[in-house]
Amino acid sequence: LVVGIILVAVNPYKQLPIYGDAIIHAYSGQNMGDMDPHIFAVAEEAYKQMARNNKNQSIIVSGESGAGKTVSARYTMRYFATVSKSSSNAHVEDKVLASNPITEAVGNAKTTRNDNSSRFGKYTEISFDQSYQIIGANMRTYLLEKSRVVFQSENERNYHIFYQLCASSTQPEFKHLKLGRCQEKNLLFI
Repeated sequence: LVVGIILVAVNPYKQLPIYGDAIIHAYSGQNMGDMDPHIFAVAEEAYKQMARNNKNQSIIVSGESGAGKTVSARYTMRYFATVSKSSSNAHVEDKVLASNPITEAVGNAKTTRNDNSSRFGKYTEISFDQSYQIIGANMRTYLLEKSRVVFQSENERNYHIFYQLCASSTQPEFKHLKLGRCQEKNLLFI
């Protein structure tokens, strides 16, 4: 077991202009330590090690609730999608990135510390072809907070998907589900 680079990142709780395409391109191809510490530097090192040694790489994103783990993982996926992009496989990378809002709707909820808090762990495996372009991904979830379905603490909510379904209850394709209204604090089917 070899432990590589460790990056300590702090969630500033606001958008910063340090995650755009220009920054991705600035880190692409750089050696670790040539630029400031950044999630893109960690992603670039993993990408280079994969290509150089032809071995699988892992990036572990860990922290407390509200620390920015989901956002950091999303930025890492976006980095891989951008640096590996080719005209023929562009749609695959877009699909990998587009799947994240779906998993967030099913597994994220409003808590007192975070309006979009992941209430589960996830393991995302990104597959690359021989030219190191993304060809697919597999996401596994674990430790889903099942108690949230039937009980939410004060000022917290159920999973986003319940509210999204209820908000869509008047749509023709959802009529057969007989969904009702939901209130802000508690999910109430009428």
